[in-house]
Amino acid sequence: YQNSFMSLMFSASYTGSSSDEEDVSPRERIQKNTLGFSDFCVRNISQHAFGRREIEIAEQMPGIMALRRRAGDDKPLKNAKVVGCTHINAQTAVLIETLAELGAQVRWAACNIYSTQNEVAAALAEAGFSIFSWRGETEEDFWWCIDKCVNAENWQPNMILDDGGDTTHLMLKKYPAMFKMIKGIVEESVTGVHRLYQLSKAGRLSVPAMNVNDSVTKTKFDNLYSCRESIIDSLKRSTDVMFGGKQVVLCGYGEVGKGCCQALKGLGCVVYITEIDPICALQACMDGFRVVKLNEVIRNVDIVITATGNKNVVMREHMDKMKNGCVVCNMGHSNTEIDINSLRTPDLTWEKVRSQVDHVIWPDGRRIILLAEGRLVNLSCSSLPSFVVSITAATQALALIELFNAPHGRYKSDVYLLPKKMDEYVASLHLPTFDAHLTELTDEQAKYMGLNKAGPFKPNYYR
Repeated sequence: YQNSFMSLMFSASYTGSSSDEEDVSPRERIQKNTLGFSDFCVRNISQHAFGRREIEIAEQMPGIMALRRRAGDDKPLKNAKVVGCTHINAQTAVLIETLAELGAQVRWAACNIYSTQNEVAAALAEAGFSIFSWRGETEEDFWWCIDKCVNAENWQPNMILDDGGDTTHLMLKKYPAMFKMIKGIVEESVTGVHRLYQLSKAGRLSVPAMNVNDSVTKTKFDNLYSCRESIIDSLKRSTDVMFGGKQVVLCGYGEVGKGCCQALKGLGCVVYITEIDPICALQACMDGFRVVKLNEVIRNVDIVITATGNKNVVMREHMDKMKNGCVVCNMGHSNTEIDINSLRTPDLTWEKVRSQVDHVIWPDGRRIILLAEGRLVNLSCSSLPSFVVSITAATQALALIELFNAPHGRYKSDVYLLPKKMDEYVASLHLPTFDAHLTELTDEQAKYMGLNKAGPFKPNYYR
C-alpha cells in the first residue's frame, strides 16, 4: 500500500510534459464547453474549475487589475481583434480577460510548447475564449494552433500581441493580405524584437510595432527581478540541487543574466560569465564575476545556463567535455541557444527522469542533466510571481491601447519604444502594493529641473 501511495505521489508531483499525457492528440478529439462552445483546442476541458482557481489566485496583479477597473467603462479596445501568442499561464489568463473587459475580441495560442498550464487553458475555453494550446505540443501542433488563431471564419485580426515573433512571421509569410490589415504589433521578447528590427531594416514591416521588451518596466522588472527568483525555483524543483559552492557558467550578462547571477551568487555559487559585449562584460567584472570563454571552464562547471537570445551558444563539442551530472538549461526566449539536435544521435541514450528533466548518457556512462529540452526553463519547470508579470501585462495592454487608438499617421511602419509616460504610469499602478508614497516636486524645483510636475521624469532615450 505504501509503495503504491508513494508512486501515486511521485506521478502527481511530476506531471505535465507530452509524454506524461494520454496518447490521443487534442486535435483528434471533439471538444465542447458546458455551453456548447467548441472554437478551441485544449488538453482537457474538464479541468476548467481547477484552472479558474489558479486564475483567481493570479488576480493578485495590482497593475493589470487597476487598469481593468479604470478603463473597463471606456472600453478603449472596442472593435480590437487581437491574436495573442504568449505563454499561457494563470497570469496570461488575467491579461486575456482584462483585454476582453476593455472591449477586445481575442484568439490565443502558446509561444512555447512546454509552458502552457493545461487547466488554465481549459478555464479560458470554458469562459468562451478561443484558446488553442496544450502542454507538450509537437512542432507541427505549435504552428497549427497559431494558424487556427489567425485564420478563422468571420475573423479579421487587427492587432497582434506576440512573444517571440512567431505569429507576426506566420501571418507575413502565409497571409500577407491579412497582415496588411493589422493596425499594430506589440512584441515583448528580445528574440521577437530582434526579428521585428530585421523586418523593418529589410523594408518588409508594413505596420507599426511596439517594442515592449525594451520598455523600462519590462527590462528592469520582468527580465531582472523575475529571473532572479525563478532561476532558483526552476533548478530546485527539477533537480533538487544544492547551490552552495557550485560552479556555474552563465552565457550572457544582459538583464536576465544579471538577475540570475544575483540569485546564484547570493546562494554561494562561484559564477563565471561569457559575453560578447564589452560593456556587459565590464559590468560583470565590476559586479565581481570572472568573464571567460566557455571552453576555459566547461570541464569544471556544475551548471550551464544560457541567456543570450542567440543560437548555437552551447554546442555538442562543449557538452562532450562536461563533467558527469552537469545541469544544462536555457533562460533565453528561444530554444536555439543549446544545440539539442546534436544530442539526438545513436551513440547517446536519453533517459526521462521527471517531467522536463532528461539524462543524456554518453557511451562511457557519463551523463548531463538537460532541463526542458533547452527551452525556457523558468516557464517550463516553475511558476512565475504574479506581481512581476503584472508589470509586463499592464505594459502590453497599454501598448495595445496606444497603437489601436493612435490617430492615422502618428505611427509609421516601424518599431517604436513605449512612451516614457506610459512606463511611469505602469510603475505608479504598482506602488500602492508597497504602501510607497511619491514625493511631489514644488513649482520651483520643477522649473529648476526643466520637468513637468506630473512627469515624464526620464528622457525618451533612457533605458
